[in-house]
Amino acid sequence: MPPAAAIRIHPDDDVAIAVVPLAAGSTVVAGGCEVTVAEDVPAGHKVALRALAAGQVVMKYGFPIGRATAPIDAGEHVHLHNLASDLGGALELRYVPPPPAAAVDPPAVAFDGYRRAGGAAGTRNEVWILPTVGCVNRVAMRIAERARQRFAGAPGVDGIHAFPHPFGCSQLGDDLRHTQRLLAGLLRHPNAGGVLVVGLGCENNQLADLLALAGDGDRRRRRYFNAQEEGDEIAAGIERLAELVAAMAGDRRRPCPAAQLVAGLKCGGSDGLSGVTANPLAGDVADRLTAAGGRALLSEVPEMFGAEQALLARALERRVFDRGVELIEGFKRYFERHRQAIDRNPSPGNRDGGITTLAEKSLGAIQKGGRAPVAGVLRYGEAVGDRAGLHLVEAPGNDGVSSTAMVAAGATVLLFTTGRGTPLGFPVPTIKIASNSALAARKPSWIDFDAGRLLAGTPRPVLAAELWRLVLDVASGRRTRNEENGDREIAIWKDGVTL
Repeated sequence: MPPAAAIRIHPDDDVAIAVVPLAAGSTVVAGGCEVTVAEDVPAGHKVALRALAAGQVVMKYGFPIGRATAPIDAGEHVHLHNLASDLGGALELRYVPPPPAAAVDPPAVAFDGYRRAGGAAGTRNEVWILPTVGCVNRVAMRIAERARQRFAGAPGVDGIHAFPHPFGCSQLGDDLRHTQRLLAGLLRHPNAGGVLVVGLGCENNQLADLLALAGDGDRRRRRYFNAQEEGDEIAAGIERLAELVAAMAGDRRRPCPAAQLVAGLKCGGSDGLSGVTANPLAGDVADRLTAAGGRALLSEVPEMFGAEQALLARALERRVFDRGVELIEGFKRYFERHRQAIDRNPSPGNRDGGITTLAEKSLGAIQKGGRAPVAGVLRYGEAVGDRAGLHLVEAPGNDGVSSTAMVAAGATVLLFTTGRGTPLGFPVPTIKIASNSALAARKPSWIDFDAGRLLAGTPRPVLAAELWRLVLDVASGRRTRNEENGDREIAIWKDGVTL
């Protein structure tokens, strides 16, 4: 059976998504509706399955994505010229307790990871070098460069990486605390078998304050110094790194239950097919992981606007529901404080790919969370606990900031879906999942998994099982494209006064 030319996601939807470019005059059958295409419709874009009046709500994913700004005939292209956002201010959401879940023994699934004190497990055993302030970025990077040469092939060490950033000085209040909480999360991360913190000495982000915020941890795995107090800061860094490398020499991978795996879920450079292929497959993996007792993290709070009801209906309890509402409504107030409209989110790349409104983007984005129960809500820089399920992480939609926030919260692997493509990578293995096969074929050096095969007829359960296997293989040491390319960085959320 040939693949469909367009897909209707939900029986209530007014639109279908073009899988391939649709030519004017062609006939499309999707979800029991047959229409004649009135005008050319690019792949990933929407075609109307029924006539819609001006002002009428338009449905996709079974939820409203906006209102028609003009009459739309069946078969017409639905996009910016005839559809607009319908998001308003605060929503009145009502908590409905979920039905009691049946007791189920989690499946016995394991990966080969690095066991840490306290019960966490890392997917890598690396040395991370964290500058407290942008002034010592180059110092940290030179230490890393020299250390990679000196300690190449050292037993137990998967890599040595520095993570420069522009902050740490001239920051006040919550802005400084954002930086400190984020760096503290990286300092105690299970993928770091050893951490060297490089300070300057006179910055707002004082070394002692950062170390106190990170907690005690394993002191054998931490070293630190202020560059102003050393005659040769590079030599001082190499000396301390040698101690970390020696402490890691006996580290080996051991079987770890999937319950110790934490996966961050992210989409970047989305297109109209992201919510049809890559995001639902990532959601299938999230469901498998949480069913095994693991934790999945979902961030990009602005990309929950318009999808609040669908997402928070899965809250395990009233406390989690209330924190979720507070998180999303608080982010809307953040937009308003900066005099920005809450529905101004789809980027030029999103729009070119067929996404019209923020609600449409959000409903597609939350597909990455699958159907797992929402078990917790984490503020920026807060660490995830042991409770299985999906956890919402406070951070904006920006790829770098939200991905780094999930790593700081404890993600030991990232699933990053994309319809447009990006080389971006983060401190933990970042699995790039293409929403369409054309991207996967064009950018094999960026993409780890082709979800576009779903549109060519490969059954979704088959692809979900393949992606789950890839996640476990990566957690066990298989390198991702971002690791092979050396694409690793962090981005910190800037929100406040700079002196």
